[in-house]
Amino acid sequence: MRDHSEGVPLSYEIVAEDPGTHARAGVLHTPHGDVPTPIFMPVGTKATVKGLLPPTLRDLGTKILLANAYHLSMRPGAGLVDEMGGLHEFMRWPGPILTDSGGFQVFSHADHVRIDDDGVTFRAVDYDGRYVRWTPEDNMDIARKLGADIAMQLDQCPGYPSPRPFVERAVELSGRWAERCWKAHERAGHLTCQGRPQALFGIVQGGMDLDLRLRSLRQLEGVADFPGLGIGGYSVGESHEVMFETLAPLAGELMPRSKPRYLMGVGNPTTLVRGVGCGIDMFDCVLPTRTARTGSVFSSEGRVNLRNARHAHDGGPLDTGCSCPVCTGGYTRAYLHHLVRQREMAGAILLSMHNVHFLLDLMRRAREAIIAGSYGTFLDGWLASAGAKDW
Repeated sequence: MRDHSEGVPLSYEIVAEDPGTHARAGVLHTPHGDVPTPIFMPVGTKATVKGLLPPTLRDLGTKILLANAYHLSMRPGAGLVDEMGGLHEFMRWPGPILTDSGGFQVFSHADHVRIDDDGVTFRAVDYDGRYVRWTPEDNMDIARKLGADIAMQLDQCPGYPSPRPFVERAVELSGRWAERCWKAHERAGHLTCQGRPQALFGIVQGGMDLDLRLRSLRQLEGVADFPGLGIGGYSVGESHEVMFETLAPLAGELMPRSKPRYLMGVGNPTTLVRGVGCGIDMFDCVLPTRTARTGSVFSSEGRVNLRNARHAHDGGPLDTGCSCPVCTGGYTRAYLHHLVRQREMAGAILLSMHNVHFLLDLMRRAREAIIAGSYGTFLDGWLASAGAKDW
């Protein structure tokens, strides 16, 4: 672990680059531990990954978690989290944490959102219905109080499809807000309210237009030397093929080599594997736990729906090739089918354990392939496998 006692919030080193793709393996050094990349970050939206306690997450191989600034600012409030010593103490997670900006959640309020140059006003219809005002400075204050190792700038995330002028406006506004977030973060000494170092990532927007993506990237580079860059505004309604038309050249050819690249809100196995091939280092998504709660899992044979009657008499594991505690612990498909059909919470917990482990192990194997210089073969093998049928 790198020494962060002198206040360096984050550093990134590349340990291997695949010769046939843009994939790379690295290490993200944070105040709460080192994170091998590429990596998937389970999402603890409200300071908990649904159904999974921190010791379980560690046992599954989790290296870094994500929490949501919007939801935590609403309940229990960033001030209370700060009072309790920050997110690490509050949720009893000793490893690295990233908090998103909450921008996606804010702008998902649609007709209840009003944007101006200074910030955004929205009605919290998913809570108590009151009107909330956020500026970039407010957003950074929330991030500091939450106390994560990595915070994200406040940005505007346009949905798909959106008219080009709307996307252009989002790029310009996100760029100006990035500057204000950086200045607020700098005034605070790049420290959380608990006095720990905190890194701030910028976010590249631009919809499905590569020239707007490049414009957004250049704006961020003109603002500051952000230690890492998020890629927002994907997985907002477009197909994966449409997404990769711009994501592949953006990550593989245009973004700086020396900084971690974080594709926000994407989490099905095939997209992760393809994203790594484009040069993405970090991913997050609620998909593994959300699909588990509906009775579905990822596997080497593709998406499996445990609600289906064909599993009722199946005495085998979820996935014979999986080393997770569920697949190696004797839990049969028949038992898991029973739990899911009866809506027992144990079913959602066990399936969540499997899904989170599956993605973490997939990224572990991807990293090994990159270090071995054979990621192209790994990628082709995955795409040709039954596991790639994960929709």
